Parts: sequence; C-alpha cells; structure tokens
Amino acid sequence: MERTVEAVQHTALTIERLLQFAQQNGLVEQLDVYTSRNALLDLFGLAEPYQGEVPTETLSSPVALLEELLDDAFAIGLLEENTTTYRDLLDARIMGLVMPRPSEVVHHFRYTAKSASIEAATNYFYKQSIDSNYIRMDRIQKNEYWLAATPYGNLEITINLSKPEKDPKEIALLKTLPQSSYPLCLLCVDNLGYAGRVNHPARQNLRVIPLELDGEKWYLQYSPYVYYNEHSIIFHEKHIPMKTTANTFYRLLDFIEQFPHYFIGSNADLPIVGGSILNHDHFQGGRHQFPMEKAPSEKAFSHADFESVKAAIVKWPMSVLRLSSHSKQQLYKLASKLLEDWRAYSDAEADVLAFSDKDGQRTPHNTITPIARNNARGEYELDLVLRNNRTSQEHPDGIFHPHQHLHHIKKENIGLIEVMGLAVLPGRLQEELADIAKILTGEAEFGREIQSEASHPLHKHAGWIEAMLLAKQGASLTQAEANALLQAEVGSKFMDVLLDAGVFKRDEAGQAAFGRFLAAVGFAQQ
Repeated sequence: MERTVEAVQHTALTIERLLQFAQQNGLVEQLDVYTSRNALLDLFGLAEPYQGEVPTETLSSPVALLEELLDDAFAIGLLEENTTTYRDLLDARIMGLVMPRPSEVVHHFRYTAKSASIEAATNYFYKQSIDSNYIRMDRIQKNEYWLAATPYGNLEITINLSKPEKDPKEIALLKTLPQSSYPLCLLCVDNLGYAGRVNHPARQNLRVIPLELDGEKWYLQYSPYVYYNEHSIIFHEKHIPMKTTANTFYRLLDFIEQFPHYFIGSNADLPIVGGSILNHDHFQGGRHQFPMEKAPSEKAFSHADFESVKAAIVKWPMSVLRLSSHSKQQLYKLASKLLEDWRAYSDAEADVLAFSDKDGQRTPHNTITPIARNNARGEYELDLVLRNNRTSQEHPDGIFHPHQHLHHIKKENIGLIEVMGLAVLPGRLQEELADIAKILTGEAEFGREIQSEASHPLHKHAGWIEAMLLAKQGASLTQAEANALLQAEVGSKFMDVLLDAGVFKRDEAGQAAFGRFLAAVGFAQQ
C-alpha cells in the first residue's frame, strides 16, 4: 500500500517516542537503542528513522504509542485483521524489540537482590512487566472491585473485564486452525519469545526468573492479567501434571524463605476443586493480604508428636487448619502427615468419602489447597484447606462446589484465589447488575419476559431480583442505594459459594465433624 509522507513520518516519530519511553524506563540502554530502532524500522518497512526533533515527554505507559503504531500497521497491511487478538500479537512483537534479553533481566534481578534486597528485585521485575505491556494494566484497571462485609470479614469481589472477548470472525477461524502442540501449554518456558497465533498469545515481551525449589528448577513470572498485587505464577521447568504431595509443602516453604515478602499457594490437584490448568505443575504467589489471612483463629490444637507446631481452625467459610512454627522441618512433616491422613479419611455422616469404586477403578476424592506465608510473629505459616471433589445426583457439579442456586453468580471451580476470599466473577455480571439496578430504582420493570423466558439475560437472576424487591417493598431505591445493595448481595452470594465449598460445614454438626477428623489424626484441643 502506498504511504503518504505524513504517514511515514508519523510512524517514524512514534517509533522514536517508544524508544524514548523504553530508555526512560530501563527497558533499553543507550547502545541498545540503535538495534531496537533498526528492528522497528525493518518491521514497519521504513528506510530511515525520523529526522526531526522528538518532543521530550514522560509517559506512564506505552499503550497510547502502541495503539498509534498498531493503527499504522493496519493501514499498511501488517495486521491480517484489525481485531484485538491480531493487535495483541503485534504489540507483543513490538515490545519484544525494545526489551533486554531474558538472561539480562535475570542478571539484573539477581544483582539487585544481592546488592539491595529481594524486595527491590521483585519491584524491578514487576515494574518491567508493566512497562513492557506484558501486564496489561490499561485493561486490568477496567475491572470492577469492591469489599463486601460478611461474618467472616470483608470479602474481595472483582468483576473481570480485563480479558478481551474474541471477535466472531476469530471464533470461526479457530475451528479451522490445525492443532498445534507447541508450546504444550501457556505455562511452558518455551513461551519465551514465542510469536503466538490466534489461539495462543504472543510472548515476545515475557521474561521469567529461574528459581530452585527443593532442588528442582522452577521459574517465576507475573500473570498478564493480575487479579491482585504482584500476582505471580511459579511454574515447573517441565510440563508435568499438578500433584499435591509432601514435596509440595517443602517447595512452598522453600519459596517463602527466598521471597519472605510474598505468599505462595497451590490449587488443589483434582478436577472440580482444582484450578484451570492441571496439566502443568505450578503455584500462584504475590504480595497481597487476602481476607483468609486476616481471619482469626477459632480453636487451638496441639499434636504430641509436633510440639513446636501450633495449630488452629480458622474462622472461615471453608474448612481451614492453620499451622505455624519457627521450625520449617517440623511444619513440613506435620503438613505431609495431614495430607496423607486426609487423603484416606472418610466420615459418611459429614458426606466425606475418601474414595469411590466403579468398574474396578478406585477414584480418590480428598485433597488439600495449601497456602504458605511468613506471619507477623516471624514464623512459617501454612493454611491447609480441606477439599473433596465428590459429586452426587443432587449436586452433579460437586457436593462441595457452588450449588445450583448460586450458579447465576458463580459456577466455575473454586480455586486458590477464591478460597482465600477474592471472588473473580465473569464480565457478564457488569451489564446484568446494571440492568438489575434499573429495576430496583424503578427505571425499568421486572417484566414477565425476565421471569418466563430462559433466553433473557436476567432470567437466571429472576428469583434473586424478586427477593430483593420484596425485601425492599418494591422498586424505590436511589441509584446509590441500588448499587450498594447489589454489591452487598453479591458479597453474600460469594460467602455462600465458599460455604458450599467447605467440607465441614459451619454449623454445630459440621464443626463436630471437623473435630472428629482432627482427633483421628492425633490433635488435641487446647
């Protein structure tokens, strides 16, 4: 396509502005600018760089510059389609040309950790991940977030709007694409520098930090769509399935020894109660105090064989045993014993069965979601959340899973992040809650079609809307009152989601069952 002089100049100037941003934020040094400039000129088919004066500016993000370059790229045919997916593929490629090589990032990280502190090193790495647009803060800032007061403290609620939806053309295209097994998954280290494709994101701007946990090689990176501060992914060097074992606890404790300002946790390793990626062993960590960490201990216990370890049931909707000790080895050994004991434990009265047998096949159901941190007393601390993934005719999605009446708010697996008290709710809820607010204020009617037509977006909420209208004696709330009511109600629903996922219920019978388990595995209440 023939380009005007003005269009060429605009692209060339935007490249210089991006190079200025990259240099200001430590992505490139002066000598690197020449290489990055030439690579960008080649990408955009320009014969020479911008010759005029580049205005001095200080930008907080490269996003505006990238958007200009992506528009130019579409105009000259560099983009196959002007959709979010194709633009994302190219902007990762562009940013990959103005970044240090992965080994340079590692050297800088290690030097900073040694000369300053590990906290300074993660600060550097997190900022770089944002400045390189690997962490897409412009989208993350669109997420809705609020706190909801409950008997278990303030739960955190987010409506996830950061992950863009696929264009209909792209959805159709995905069905025609050949299957690829490279990289094997989104967590494989092979993603470093990968150009991506319509069904796999580009990763030229991804950087990782090698770690050693329990004598094995792991890597730390940040999540591109952080759900909380410094949301980290710690993944195994090899593409091996997740499995919660005694080694899991040692690795978690090993990590918080190296990164004392971070927590780390693992999704459970069984379907329904596990995370979304079970085929690659990984943990999630970061620098955030979740509601569960703030929850107080309710009942204290001790174990005769592990006198240096304190244990307590946590006041939380799910079944959580908190262990703490100055002894890493004793804590590890007790956690390992508890995992082994729990995997074999059954209590039919509490609906807990460790195994089911069908056609000669024995299926395990008990596992643990573990979280490790350093507590305010300077101790190692483990929160062990008991999980069971059985299903029944009454609850085909899971006995200890959000039950049917809550699916209009949350149907997905309750993974590590939700377990700790942060609800990650689907983006559809933003518009649905706004429409419900109109009913609560009287701006819109609670019409028959909402109650009777399954295809209506609010039909799944019909019973909930009716209950709120009855409780408030009709549609007479102000906008602010409607919004506050809905936020509180969603928080209450999320609390119920966690209560459903709890193995030992919060009533008298459930807590007695929790006590039976702890007594059976050697604990005595203090």
